[in-house]
Amino acid sequence: MAKLVHDVKRNALRNSPLFQAMQPAELDEIINFSTERRFRRNQLILQKGDTGSSMMAVLRGRVRISSDSIDGKEITLNVINTGEVFGELALLDGKPRSAAATALEETVLLVVERQRFLPFLMRNQDLSLRMLAVLCEKLRRTSIELEQLALFDLPARLARVLLKLGADYGRPANGGKRIDFKLSQRDLSNLVASSRESVNKQLGAWREEGVLTLEEGHIVLRREADLEALVEFR
Repeated sequence: MAKLVHDVKRNALRNSPLFQAMQPAELDEIINFSTERRFRRNQLILQKGDTGSSMMAVLRGRVRISSDSIDGKEITLNVINTGEVFGELALLDGKPRSAAATALEETVLLVVERQRFLPFLMRNQDLSLRMLAVLCEKLRRTSIELEQLALFDLPARLARVLLKLGADYGRPANGGKRIDFKLSQRDLSNLVASSRESVNKQLGAWREEGVLTLEEGHIVLRREADLEALVEFR
């Protein structure tokens, strides 16, 4: 059981680009000085503006990353699932948190503190160079993805988001795939960089065509192939 838990922690760290350049022994050393923290459902993990003093890996549960819109309403920026990490840049720059994090369910986090990580990094100069190469590659890929996103129209952008949500949170339901996670139209509009009105209009068109339906606030994907065709066509 102890080995299984250790492997879960190691695999979670590897899901961060920051740690992909590390050898197993280096990951083990980080795990040894990390700690575990538990959070109740809907408990605030960190607030926007908090000091960036640690990175967190989700060992169990889910975490909602959110921020406030211009009109003061909370919007969902991302959902971090089991085996994923968030806040890793705080290990390097220590800047205030740019968003809030809340446990969506009973959650266990592996916490790596900056004050322990920096001395570890300074003792391993070769690792610093490897990490720099990984971060440069991530920045390059992000630039390409943003460029591609700018070329997509709203239907293609929204189709990409719905397919990703379906892959992450989809459950079979009445001949379709129900996204077992609620996102408001405001949340969706933020994810696709469009207005709420435009997103609402597109969802309405897809409902009329039978591409998707809404059931008790959940989106049910009926014809994923139609959404995939929109993305592939672009």
